[in-house]
Amino acid sequence: MRRFLSKLDRETPKGLQNKIAIVEKEVWAETDCLSCANCCKTMTPTFNKQDLKRISAHFNMTVEAFQTKWLKRERGGERDWLNKVEPCQFLNLKDNKCSIYEVRPADCAGFPHLSKKFKDFVHIHKQNVEYCPATYKLVEKMMSQVNGE
Repeated sequence: MRRFLSKLDRETPKGLQNKIAIVEKEVWAETDCLSCANCCKTMTPTFNKQDLKRISAHFNMTVEAFQTKWLKRERGGERDWLNKVEPCQFLNLKDNKCSIYEVRPADCAGFPHLSKKFKDFVHIHKQNVEYCPATYKLVEKMMSQVNGE
């Protein structure tokens, strides 16, 4: 699947984004995120400045207090704010629901980024195909469509 994604990144077929939009609807009809929650169990979102303000306000905390309690700085690079622990501290493991769903980070709200411009997210799909059933199904369906042409 990763090779297929790399090939699509190098040689993007005409109309790929339109095909993805159609296949994505099928994928979401077949996928129940609450039965999995693997993203929350095995990954951490990045918290942007707006996320930090919104979520810390939700807890009636300062941004700094929220960061100290729940987050750590990424090593090197941009040094994003990440969860200190996995699974995510806001995941209820009994029902796989997010306890801060209404104010969750933008990264979580957009996950697994299937509807984003494909070329900009190939590297993300290569990572997510291993963890996310929706990404796996999308790539699987795209492989059959592209290879079936």
